[in-house]
Order: sequence, then C-alpha cells, then structure tokens
Amino acid sequence: MKKYIFFIILSLFMLPVCAQKVKDVKGEATYYAPKNITPEEAMRKALEQAKFKALAEEFGVLMSEETETRGKIRNGKSESDFFSLGSSEVKGEWIETIGEPEYDVRYENGHTVVTCRVKGKAREIVSAAIDIKAKILCNGTEDKFENNRFKSGDDLFLSFQSPVKGFLAVYLEGEDGQVFCLLPYRNQSEGIYPIEANRRYLFFDPKSAPSKEKDIVDEYVMTCEGTSEMNQIYVIFSPNQFAKASDNNTQENLPRQLSREDFMKWLVKCRKHDLGMTLNKVFITVEQ
Repeated sequence: MKKYIFFIILSLFMLPVCAQKVKDVKGEATYYAPKNITPEEAMRKALEQAKFKALAEEFGVLMSEETETRGKIRNGKSESDFFSLGSSEVKGEWIETIGEPEYDVRYENGHTVVTCRVKGKAREIVSAAIDIKAKILCNGTEDKFENNRFKSGDDLFLSFQSPVKGFLAVYLEGEDGQVFCLLPYRNQSEGIYPIEANRRYLFFDPKSAPSKEKDIVDEYVMTCEGTSEMNQIYVIFSPNQFAKASDNNTQENLPRQLSREDFMKWLVKCRKHDLGMTLNKVFITVEQ
C-alpha cells in the first residue's frame, strides 16, 4: 500500500513535466490574400496559419465567446441589441522551425494565393502567459501612436508594461537575415534590462528616460533601401534573469548585431529552459 501511494504521488509530480515535452509538429495552410497585400505579406500570413493548424491539431484549441445585451428606448418602444464576440487560441506554443517552410504561390483573379507547409518543434501550454503590454510606436511616445507601418525616416519607440518584475530584451530582424539588439542599450554592461512591476516604460527616447540612463539611450530611425521592407521585432520578457545573445559591434550608428541563425539558436535554448519566458513578435513594414 505504501508503495502504491508513493507511486501516485510521484505520478502527480511528473504530470507538469510530461506536459512540457517538446514535440515535432507539422501543418499546412492556404491563404487567399486581398489585392492590397504584397506577396511577402501573404507568405507571412500563410506561414502563421500553417503554424496555427499544426499547434491546433497537436494540442487542441480553446474557444471562448462573449455576449452582451443592451437595452434602449426607440420611438417609445423598448428594444434590445445583442452582441456576440468569439475568439480561439491554440493550447500550444511554437518553439522552433525545422528547416525552411515550403511555399506554393499562384494567382487567381488578381489575388495572390499562397499555400505553406511547415515543420517545427512545439510544446503544450499548461499555464497562462504573463500579460505583458508591448506597443510599437511611430513618431510619438503615447500609446495612441501604436503602428506597424513606417515611412523611411520615422522614429521608432516602444512602450512596455508588465504586471510582475522581470527582465526584458528587444531585437529587430531585417530582411537580410541580420538581427539587431535594440535593448539592452549598446552602452549597458549588464546584458539585460531589469523591469519593475506595474510601471510603464518608454524606450528609445532620451527625454523620457530616467536621469541615470539619459546618456546611454539609443534612438532609432527606420530606413528603407528599396520600395518597402518587412522587419520583425521580438519583445522577450521573463520573470527569471537571462542574458542577451552574444553579438558584435559593426558600425557606430547601428545596434549590436548577430546572424539570424545564431539568434534563433539562443532564443530556442532560452525558451526550452525557461517556461516563464514570454515572446511577443510584431511585424513592421517600412516604405519609402
């Protein structure tokens, strides 16, 4: 009997560990793009849908629906309006892409149609992610300036807030495969940026920075060499201390950088070992 009870207790402790096992997944999706979307954007959306399907098939989907009824008087009669809002979230998170996604691009009636097939590693989500608020701001420091479309020469800012204390790093991946470390700042020696709970931070603006940081704040202006460029910003937060990826100085006016391959190796390693790490990815477009 004692052995049996011990086995039950041991099994209960092992459940969370088993739930975090990383699994190989694959998905396929076809995206029919509206005419105002570029082929590059259509490929990105097809990839997102393929990842969503892969996670949904392996781990399932959480469905939620909110309803609201409002009463009002119109022409002396009582009326009610009914509102319904539905949403869905997969119960898994994408950790790593295996190889390169495969794309089939065709055109139907003036529309771009993209089929994407992708393989990767993922794990089940067994606890709620930390509800961080990260907003990419264009030419303004208030949250109302949130935008993911920039013109060459526009200023980039980031507002951030977390309900718990922790540590933050921010990276930007360009179309050329290079990844730039936007935060911590170039002249910070700690290798990570500490965050206090329930405080709104504004990054990349010396005027809003604490007095001890005004001399080290990096300011960023978005540029575009071609007609348009698509970049991806990674906002990485954890209640557990971690250090930024190993990177290098290149040009005086550019952030420290590393290759996409080295960045993804670092990020995958961090996420595998830190279940509390939260990752927000934001795609931004820069046009001439």
